[in-house]
Amino acid sequence: MNRYEQLADRLRNDIRAGLYPPGQRLPSVRRIAMQQQLSIATCISAYRKLEAQGWLEARPQSGFYARTPEALPPRACQTCEHETPGEVTMSERVAQVMRASHRDDLLVLSTAIPHADFLPVKDVRASLARALRHEDAGSARYGEFIGEESLRVQIARRAVESGCQIHPDDIVITTGCQEALTLALRATTRPGDVVAIESPAFFGTLQLIESLGLKALEIPTDASTGMSPDALELALERWPVKACLFCSSFSNPVGASMPDAHKRRILQMLTARDIPLIEDDIYGEMAHDGQRPRVAKAWDRTGHVLLCSSFSKTIAPGLRVGWIVPGRWRREVERLKYGSTMATALLPQRALADYLASGRWERHLNRVNRLYAEQMARMQTAIARHFPAGTRCTRPAGGFILWLELPEDIDALTLQAQALAAGISISPGPLFSPQGKYRNCVRLMCAVRWDAGVDAALATLGSLASSARQRSQ
Repeated sequence: MNRYEQLADRLRNDIRAGLYPPGQRLPSVRRIAMQQQLSIATCISAYRKLEAQGWLEARPQSGFYARTPEALPPRACQTCEHETPGEVTMSERVAQVMRASHRDDLLVLSTAIPHADFLPVKDVRASLARALRHEDAGSARYGEFIGEESLRVQIARRAVESGCQIHPDDIVITTGCQEALTLALRATTRPGDVVAIESPAFFGTLQLIESLGLKALEIPTDASTGMSPDALELALERWPVKACLFCSSFSNPVGASMPDAHKRRILQMLTARDIPLIEDDIYGEMAHDGQRPRVAKAWDRTGHVLLCSSFSKTIAPGLRVGWIVPGRWRREVERLKYGSTMATALLPQRALADYLASGRWERHLNRVNRLYAEQMARMQTAIARHFPAGTRCTRPAGGFILWLELPEDIDALTLQAQALAAGISISPGPLFSPQGKYRNCVRLMCAVRWDAGVDAALATLGSLASSARQRSQ
């Protein structure tokens, strides 16, 4: 092995060990040549080799930055020609994951619920206290069934950041985003109808589709750009799709963020066929660089988009407050809301309105989104260090979820059971497909309080995956 290869191997090991985490700038070529007593040409050759292998990224006028080649977008399905709408049967598997998430003896990496360290707990507590102090006789009654006006005003003001001009009266407050999605599907479909969804898709969405007696049609999804417009167009020509549902920004589980051109094209093809688009924007505020993506609703001129979101991921999951902008299905959504839950709890709404009006949410988002980027880089580095060769991992630009594609001979359901026995809860890939696909994939949540125990748990998980691979060979 010549000298530049020796240097490349040494630097590769440093990156895998976390000495240079993803995004960290390496020493300049001149500096490392002096440190290692090598020629500049030798060091350039080593850097270029690592760049070609995916371990380094060259940035003009800046230098070389570490990355991990294992952290690449997993391959999405190339076609949906063989996909057919099917019934969803997910309830028991999802229940197992959710039950595990409440166990104190487990490191929970399976649910998309951030640790309290990433939530504005003190600010929310103060807003709740103020809401209690200012309660009047009206709080003893049900609130307005479409929601507290002060909260709807704050949501409408914030919507400008996502490219939308929304009037407060366009908004219906819901009990979390799940109820918003439920109302959207109930308003636009009937049992037996076909709903086009991204694949993989959040298992909560699949469970909702199951509960409503709908059929899911999986549309191939790119880990970077989201649902494929070409694949969706092919599906629309072949199947009687009654609604399309996807998460447009930092989707769950792959973290994809759809380009504006894709959003516009998909909206145009759906509008032309009079098919509603149910847009889940629950992660839209969680861009790591602070640049909030526009929603597909921003280009909606005919009311075909039902925009759904909540404050569960960014403020407080326990308050259970979400919202929907139903577009042309507003009256039906209002009717369904009144007939199902009548109204959303008033006190959490008033507390959230107080918190949003204070301006503290923006400061919290700026801080926590940087923390999520750091957490994600930490976990990506640990995955590169501990997991078997051939493991691939997404690189989302927002949110706190990673999607892993393990070598094909590793079964995620088996790994889940072994991990649970070792005190670690993970979400296996088959949970995210009504057809049980993605058997060698795993979703991990990064919003945990990081300590030596987390790194040790990831080492254990990687060791279990490696052992499973060895037994299968």
